[in-house]
Amino acid sequence: MLDGGELDVLTGDYLAELTMLILGRDRLRDPDLGYAKTFLRQLETCLGTALDRGTRIVTNAGGLNPAGLAAAIDRLAGRLDLPVRVGYVEGDAIQRPDALTANAYLGAFGIAACLNGGADVVVTGRVTDASLVVGPAIARYGWGRDDLDELAGATVAGHLVECGAQVTGGNFSFFTELPDGGHRPGFPIAEVHPDGSTVLTKHPGTGGAVTVETVTAQLLYEVGGPAYLGPDVVTRLDSVTLGPDGPDRVRVSGVRGTPPPATLKVGVNNLGGFRNSMTFVLCGLDIEAKAALVRGQVEEAVGKDGLEFVLARTDHPDATDTEAASALLHVHLRDSDRTRAGRAFSAAAVELALASYPGCTLTTLPGDATPYGVFTADTVPQDAVAHVAVLPSGERVPIAPPPTTCLHGPLVQQNPITRGASSPPRTRRGALGELVGARSGDKGGDANLGVWARSDAGYAWLRHWLTVERLAELLPETAPLAVQRYELPNLRAVNFVIEGLLGAGVAASTRFDPQAKALGELLRSRIVDLPVDVPSGPATSGGVAA
Repeated sequence: MLDGGELDVLTGDYLAELTMLILGRDRLRDPDLGYAKTFLRQLETCLGTALDRGTRIVTNAGGLNPAGLAAAIDRLAGRLDLPVRVGYVEGDAIQRPDALTANAYLGAFGIAACLNGGADVVVTGRVTDASLVVGPAIARYGWGRDDLDELAGATVAGHLVECGAQVTGGNFSFFTELPDGGHRPGFPIAEVHPDGSTVLTKHPGTGGAVTVETVTAQLLYEVGGPAYLGPDVVTRLDSVTLGPDGPDRVRVSGVRGTPPPATLKVGVNNLGGFRNSMTFVLCGLDIEAKAALVRGQVEEAVGKDGLEFVLARTDHPDATDTEAASALLHVHLRDSDRTRAGRAFSAAAVELALASYPGCTLTTLPGDATPYGVFTADTVPQDAVAHVAVLPSGERVPIAPPPTTCLHGPLVQQNPITRGASSPPRTRRGALGELVGARSGDKGGDANLGVWARSDAGYAWLRHWLTVERLAELLPETAPLAVQRYELPNLRAVNFVIEGLLGAGVAASTRFDPQAKALGELLRSRIVDLPVDVPSGPATSGGVAA
């Protein structure tokens, strides 16, 4: 990014819910840790280049210890003989004696204060991902708390670039249509304008693509309803307009913002206990009976408490090789007792090798248990958090909470418009993904699944056809769960929030796809009745082919 062209600010997003758990465990071992050590290693190779080019760096790699990372950067700069001014933001840590970590998601005004105070590098703890972009925009244009549309526009820009190459063709449903087939997508650049509008682009000569569809895909990632709640503004995702602005350029405009909620989200991590897993290979005939035999034997050996058995029917009838003829039985154990979840469990599984079903074999060696965490979300009043910007001079600048806030309760599920009395369309059998793209991900124990159509005709069909009930038919694991459905007409998209799909969160989930990253591709692979009159390619403008 530093070598590829002009850049005012380079951002680095290091924090996820799982990362905070890992940093919490680091801090238990050493109170001086709690920040992302990988950032320091990366900074060593590029700090000089950034300073030479006047590019400022803003990162949340401070994690649980932003002051500690700021001090480590000072030591690194001294060793490299580089004059660097470091500011940091603190105040996100919430005192919870019963929690491993508890951190409020702060906004962007502390970052802006550090930049206005002359910082070359700004380090934060837990801020919203978008704040890494919103803060520099505030510093550049002098926006205040009342500039809600501008803050909302920059929030969308921050959300779009927070996952790097995911907006330039990474993890893109239609990767085969990208100019380089998705081999090495470049990193994105957000050109944020004074009115909050943005042009998404990338450095010349880098791979991937920036199109309306690649931007749509990332805009749908890990979001809920149309009201995207943040500490500085509520961003109306249903107001976002995307349009082509030249090769590898997409303009993001029309974004509207309303006052933020009176509370801040708090991410809470606790150690949930210990877990272990073993996988049996079941080949050939009598798969269900073989799985039942293993289940009975394992339960007799270690007891039933905390055991979970998942049979993956990956086998094919009349196969000509062992792998194609085999199913996988995943056996998980979670327990507060490390000993029971450790070798006592994995050794008991291995000891069945000569005394169980015919062809018994495992894919895993016996191993010890590993700790797992449980993530929950809470809230605190905005004015209960001491948000402070520590400038390079050492001056501590308190960041006042927003003067105007609004209550924001859960949005009501949106139901599709009922189709009129016209005759049903002619259909053909095909994979849903021929007409739609999808992007999915995790939000604590919930999962989101955004689905967009490639044309206006496709969206007219999609919004009527893909109901919550239809989703339950296509993805049966969602049927017993509460599912919220939201329509985003400007994006030709619908978004589903599937509550509880991931249980107690990523760190505790035993799903084959624990972060629901592949949920969208699973949906796209389902064979359904597709309307004959809807084209299967991209739209004539704004798509990859435009």
